[in-house]
Amino acid sequence: MNPIDGFRGLAPIQPPQGLGNAAAAAGGEGSFKDFLLDSIHQLNTMQQDADRAVEQLAAGADVSPAEVLTAVQRADIAFQLMMQVQDKMVQAYNDVQSIRV
Repeated sequence: MNPIDGFRGLAPIQPPQGLGNAAAAAGGEGSFKDFLLDSIHQLNTMQQDADRAVEQLAAGADVSPAEVLTAVQRADIAFQLMMQVQDKMVQAYNDVQSIRV
């Protein structure tokens, strides 16, 4: 992916580490359950990091507001994604339940 001209100084955004580790450890044959549990654990870590960053900013520690905002936004986006996944799973379950045999 080529960077946009005005943003060459910024490092490219990397996907969060830890997502899908169970599948990678099992040679790509991890279960969906393991993937979901890893994702929930990663989401929890992101939220804890954002909480710590906000606490440090409020306490007057040497942390930039941009870093705090970035951590909070990452946690928020990850949470919204997890909620969408949950909604889709519930919808799929309801669709399967409504199938007549």
